[in-house]
Amino acid sequence: MLDKNGIAQRIAREIRDGYYVNLGIGIPTLVANYIPDGINVVLQSENGLLGMGPFPFEGEEDADLINAGKQTITTLPGSSIFDSALSFGMIRSQKIDLTILGAMEVSENGDIANWKIPGKMVKGMGGAMDLVASAKNIIVAMQHVNKAGESKLLPKCTLPLTGVKCIKKIVTELAVLDILPEGGFRLIERAPGVSVDFIRQATLGKLFADDDVPEMVF
Repeated sequence: MLDKNGIAQRIAREIRDGYYVNLGIGIPTLVANYIPDGINVVLQSENGLLGMGPFPFEGEEDADLINAGKQTITTLPGSSIFDSALSFGMIRSQKIDLTILGAMEVSENGDIANWKIPGKMVKGMGGAMDLVASAKNIIVAMQHVNKAGESKLLPKCTLPLTGVKCIKKIVTELAVLDILPEGGFRLIERAPGVSVDFIRQATLGKLFADDDVPEMVF
């Protein structure tokens, strides 16, 4: 199985030269550390930054430079800092080529729930609602199962939805999966050493898989 850095490293392979990419809170922020050499991308943080770099080394943090998750970050030459109104203007006008965000649940139809567990206090939905409604392409970085070992890839989400039929690809500690247009998870790659049968058992939603699914390559 992959750890969080492994998930981020695999997602980084989906980024193409010239992309404007929004990184959500959690695992997605780690993607900034794994942008392949020779790929020129601009990372956007919804709190008002274009040109986000990798995380700073210990002792080199600047408390005034943070991402949407309040983690200290670095900027790159040519980066730009602006207010949230302009940031969400970029998002809503579909200037962002790829959004990478976390999720609590994803359904086999591409619905996503990533902002609230009933009974637990949360600050709000944040920018996720705008991102999933406006992004040209969305990849979810998430754990395949919860702490109780229950699948988070479901026939139907049980938690309050953030967006409907908007997810196209999911990367978990076990697998890379696409959402089929007619519904269902399509197994594209499996984590090194993880069997297709194991992934089937961990996926409650409808799963389609060939007999010979390749392992992820890093």
